[in-house]
Amino acid sequence: MAHIKLDVLAENGYAILGDGPAIPPEEWEGLEYVDWKSGGDTNFAPLASAKGEMECAGFWDHGKPDKDGIWTSNREIAPTLCKYVEAVGARYGRVRVIKLNPSSEADALRQLHQDDNNRLNPDGEGWVVRSWLELNAPEGSQFILREVRDDPSTESRIPLHPRRQLVIDTERLYHVVHNPGPNPRYALITSFESGPVLDRWIASQRLEAAQRV
Repeated sequence: MAHIKLDVLAENGYAILGDGPAIPPEEWEGLEYVDWKSGGDTNFAPLASAKGEMECAGFWDHGKPDKDGIWTSNREIAPTLCKYVEAVGARYGRVRVIKLNPSSEADALRQLHQDDNNRLNPDGEGWVVRSWLELNAPEGSQFILREVRDDPSTESRIPLHPRRQLVIDTERLYHVVHNPGPNPRYALITSFESGPVLDRWIASQRLEAAQRV
């Protein structure tokens, strides 16, 4: 039995939404970060983890799929971010804020990777994808996405700015963010289960964006 997937991601593997809410800087600046490398020189602040502990390991290390995340003590520092995740309404797993230090574009491209989102995900349940809410997005930052890692002809680039929202099937697409600096880039990353609830939220964010134009 196949996993439930979203039609909106079928063609390109990603959806660009309207801008999300403004988040008070102290909510990401004051978090407790751990040294965890993924896609460059990074640190992560876990907001929800497999057991509510301050760690970034895959949920499969605890015998569960990347769903049913448990809030960590960081929730007390970032209530607006946590309410944002809960307001989506979909089942969530890992919830983290990434701190990505600057790099050259060449160094960023060497970090192109796919995520392992669906290990232990039962057949018939929703496919796990990831959402991004950009928190500061230094000027010139961009998401680089490829269907084939070493084939630039399969590439899409998405300019980033504060409050930008994206949903990406990161197990399908190779991806990395290039942050040219000079300051670190911060973003909220959430693992969400595909299904009608997430589909409605994506549609609502696109509708709101169209109404603002």
